[in-house]
Amino acid sequence: MGKYIIALDEGTTSARSVLIDSKGAIVGQVQHEFAQHYPKPGWVEHNPLDILSAQLSTMTELIVSHHLDVKDVDSIGITNQRETTIVWNRETGDPIFNAIVWQCRRTAPIVDALCSDPEVRQTITAKTGLIPDAYFSASKIKWILDNVEGARALADQGKLAFGTVDTWLIWALTDGAVHATDPTNASRTMLFDIHTMTWDPWLCELFDVPMNMLPEVRPSSGDFGITARDGIPIRGVAGDQQSALFGQCCFEAGQAKNTYGTGCFLLMNTGSEAPTSRNGLVTTVAASAPGAGVAYALEGSVFMGGALIQWVRDGLGLLQNAADSEAIARSVPSTDGVYIVPAFTGLGAPYWDSDARGAIYGLTRGTTSAHIIRAALEALAYQVYDLASAMEADAGMPIKVLNVDGGASANEFLMQFQCDILGTPLRRPENVETTALGAAYLAGLCTGFWKSLEDLRALRASDTTYLPDKNDERLAARLAGWKEAVRRTKSY
Repeated sequence: MGKYIIALDEGTTSARSVLIDSKGAIVGQVQHEFAQHYPKPGWVEHNPLDILSAQLSTMTELIVSHHLDVKDVDSIGITNQRETTIVWNRETGDPIFNAIVWQCRRTAPIVDALCSDPEVRQTITAKTGLIPDAYFSASKIKWILDNVEGARALADQGKLAFGTVDTWLIWALTDGAVHATDPTNASRTMLFDIHTMTWDPWLCELFDVPMNMLPEVRPSSGDFGITARDGIPIRGVAGDQQSALFGQCCFEAGQAKNTYGTGCFLLMNTGSEAPTSRNGLVTTVAASAPGAGVAYALEGSVFMGGALIQWVRDGLGLLQNAADSEAIARSVPSTDGVYIVPAFTGLGAPYWDSDARGAIYGLTRGTTSAHIIRAALEALAYQVYDLASAMEADAGMPIKVLNVDGGASANEFLMQFQCDILGTPLRRPENVETTALGAAYLAGLCTGFWKSLEDLRALRASDTTYLPDKNDERLAARLAGWKEAVRRTKSY
């Protein structure tokens, strides 16, 4: 057995290779960015060969820089940007078009046309757990087949392969020997029935996608072949947010993680139950340990997380560095009634008001920049509170503990305020690279590098834990003020 696992973390703007030891520590990492393409307004593309080149070069550089022999590497785990769609020729291995990125909105008219019937929309949600949208892969595949010359004929002949980025990397690493994905990525295509755990013929017919294009779905912690060059086993695969959930050791129903990035991604493990959301959340497949059975998660996102602090810094000029926000927020005892509702691109879950726009409320002559900075940090916590409340209502169970990661999780003021508002303990791991860790954990459980989930939990002994102040009588009034601010922001 090797001494390390390599996690390939293929993101939206860069590819990373991360070397992880048996204690879950990051021994080294290499990251390379790749080009973003915007051919038209609202269109976002990547060159699949750029993705592959960036990922392979980081892995090679990592191996060389740490003088690794093949025998030093136990296995590879892969985690990836989700929904991004690649179609290639099975015979040549060449992509027939650029990857259409998850952010791309070109296929919105396709979704609107195919899903205009409420019954169709309800059926899609019932099967997939998703809200019909151009965000997911199905309409992207259809666009490529309908707009690339000769693509439809090749697909009908069985000569084309589809994959999300994980599948593309697996195909390339195994030199075309394996065309496979895992359930977490499959569940983001809008072609996969999350209850039967199979590709769905009705959905494929709706989006006019030949089923012969689709990859085999294998367990997230399972056999995805070996690399053609070095013979290293690929044994773990998961989409980035589900990988982070697993990397946070959220193995049981009621456990949740929130990533404080540009936006915030909140996922809650719901166990073997796949609840239907009544609050605009999506149901997705969670990554599972070998033999653990299918697990599900509710997922919701906050549009403006760290981006709000960036706006306060760059747009308003109130901060020199985002890290300064913690000390400045603590310099005043409260926001003095100031609230920021950051609906710059509308209100997301659970409000879903795309016409709402951001606002600052409660300004007085005594308001200072410190009050506004503190209000911005508190706005992150309030938005997560709204999402968590919706999630608990949908799941029919409380969030037992909120595991946190991402850049803003280093802000001690924000974490304690979040903890107090939720009334739930927060736990931040010493190693916040939970996305890469999740992929490594899945691979290592498959090979026996780690023996059990208990082994993984034991690696988190040095977590920082925040406990809520449930005696703070001001919290109810602050929450009421937030809800009033949101009410005033709505466009209806």
